[in-house]
Amino acid sequence: MAKKLPQTLVIVESPTKANTIGKFLGSGYKVESSFGHVRDLPKSKIGIDIEGGTYEPQYVIPTKVRKRVTALKKEAASAGAVILATDEDREGEAIAWHLVQALGLNKEDPSTGSGHSIQRIVFHEITKSAILEALEHPRDIDIHLVDAQQARRILDRLVGYQLSPFLWKKVFRGLSAGRVQSVALRLIADREEERKAFKAEEYWSLGALLQARGQTRNPPAGGTRTDAETFFAGLYAIEDAQVGKMSIKTKEEAEKIKKDLEASAYSVFSVDKKERKRNPFPPFTTSTLQQEASRKFRMSAKQTMRLAQGLYENGHITYMRTDSVNLSKESLQAAKEWIHGSFGERYALCAPRAYTGKSRLAQEAHEAIRPTRPDFSPQDFGGQASGLEQKEAKLYELIWRRFIASQLPPAEFDATTIDVLGSPSAPEAHPPSAETGSGNNGQKYTLRATGSILKFDGFLKVWKSKISENELPEVAKDDDLDLSEVQTEQHFTEPPPRYTEASLIKTLEENGIGRPSTYAPTISVIQTRNYVEKDEARRFMPTETGTLVNNLLKEHFPQIVDIGFTAKLEGDLDEVAEGREDWRELIRNFHKPFAELLEKKYEEVKKQEAPVETTDEICVKCGKPMAVKMGRFGKFLACTGFPECKSTKKLITAKESLGPCSECKEGVIVMKRTKTRRFFYGCSKYPDCTYASWKKPDEVKAKEDALTE
Repeated sequence: MAKKLPQTLVIVESPTKANTIGKFLGSGYKVESSFGHVRDLPKSKIGIDIEGGTYEPQYVIPTKVRKRVTALKKEAASAGAVILATDEDREGEAIAWHLVQALGLNKEDPSTGSGHSIQRIVFHEITKSAILEALEHPRDIDIHLVDAQQARRILDRLVGYQLSPFLWKKVFRGLSAGRVQSVALRLIADREEERKAFKAEEYWSLGALLQARGQTRNPPAGGTRTDAETFFAGLYAIEDAQVGKMSIKTKEEAEKIKKDLEASAYSVFSVDKKERKRNPFPPFTTSTLQQEASRKFRMSAKQTMRLAQGLYENGHITYMRTDSVNLSKESLQAAKEWIHGSFGERYALCAPRAYTGKSRLAQEAHEAIRPTRPDFSPQDFGGQASGLEQKEAKLYELIWRRFIASQLPPAEFDATTIDVLGSPSAPEAHPPSAETGSGNNGQKYTLRATGSILKFDGFLKVWKSKISENELPEVAKDDDLDLSEVQTEQHFTEPPPRYTEASLIKTLEENGIGRPSTYAPTISVIQTRNYVEKDEARRFMPTETGTLVNNLLKEHFPQIVDIGFTAKLEGDLDEVAEGREDWRELIRNFHKPFAELLEKKYEEVKKQEAPVETTDEICVKCGKPMAVKMGRFGKFLACTGFPECKSTKKLITAKESLGPCSECKEGVIVMKRTKTRRFFYGCSKYPDCTYASWKKPDEVKAKEDALTE
């Protein structure tokens, strides 16, 4: 009987990924999951050698993964070789390195034959061809990538574990600060301050409804002339001065120009016809996928990444954490073949369209997010994806359409610009009246009309986009036009808009704050910490707690929330990843001045005392008045008898109240959750009032219905 050879152990992060890869490999391989990180910094202490000046991290194996580590050790001991197939980014590289340490894997010694055969493989997609290709080209663990990940983790720990206690002492317990989260909070809080300081300015716009007159000249080639076609032209210039958005500031100015326009004669000054092309967007990066999913489906960044992770691990898309717009030759060829077969020669590009990322730090060796099989259409996905979430199918379709569109021709439009000249008319044409005064005062006015018609859909065949077509009448230079009506409209400048998830991610990326893997957790944590909340339009606004923390950090730790400083630090981490900077030196340069400033601020900054706001509420325990206080999760009611009486109570805000309780007449109806996280409606006076209902109260529903009519 032949001796059974030991299997090669392949270790990945997740069970889903292990299951997918296991289908591609033969019986000589065993694929296991680490269930994420197997080592981390301890939770109970800072876990970094600060006093010794080495900044050496003191990693531990978390309790929840010890059983898994023991099982992997056993598997590795009997394996012929160990292949580390974790993700291709810094986080994945660090997990691979930690696995070596946690499992006690020693590299094979050729002279003695002891130790383990350890290989590291990477791939952009979980397909059979990609896995087999990776197995043909194993490499060593990239220690520079590991160092960059360690440096980021240590920097975040130093800020979080040293600055957060300062906030506890000077404000109240439960607050936190973070190297990236605090900058995101500042962006939102500063935008709110801009909005509060904003003063609206009035301005006016003018235009005219004009009619093309019938002419005796020949009609355009291949068509017939349409008489008396009405079109709108906006005021573009007065004499030779172009009219800007804010040029006309008052109603009086607008009315004066209106009278002139009503007393003017109009003719076509020029007609410009051009073919315009609109190119498709590049394929998705992490940032642009999160932005588009937010805009189209109202998905949070966190939800988008969770769904994309599932698509990647099941082999449907390439790796979802990337800042590259590069595409492989194989994917481009596959896209071309699908396009040619599905849409015909007209839609197939002669040569693939290549994209270049705007980010200086984009890793072009990586790929954009794309489907692993262009021929696996959204319809195929929806039909075969039994058990998959509907949202996962929607996200796949978005990724597929963006990729296919990137390799389709431009959309083509016939664009027309008509410039119209309004000049003083003959007295007999527009006699003076009480309404128009003495007629046009001698000034020339230029009005402009623009229109476009889609001639060839190109990439719009798969990438659905709003197109506003506007066909203009056939006119020629010097054609006379009839005035139907002069229109004026009052406007007011608007404050800068609050950030949406999409616009916040875009701003973070444009300013070099964070990396693809950090956007979702950053946005999640500032909401979890009750630093920001969303308004009715799903835009971010700071809470009172968030404003308080932001103001304190801006005043006393300006570098921590400085966009330029944080972006430079991100650049330094990239230098570490490329082997051009020592990670310990980077941390030392940051931490030494930070620690000195922190020590100084402990002495200088006084406890932030919020003014006490008493209420009519009486403490049920001691009978003293309840006061409004600020806590980690916002305002709450606390007994003024503190510390002798520690009674607290939730403060119901006007936003949370759904109207008076019809049963007790004293409390208000609020939305609550059961232990199983199911929503219901109950009285704020519970347990004194036990009113509860699964259905929204009729009077609240009626009010909401009235508002939406």
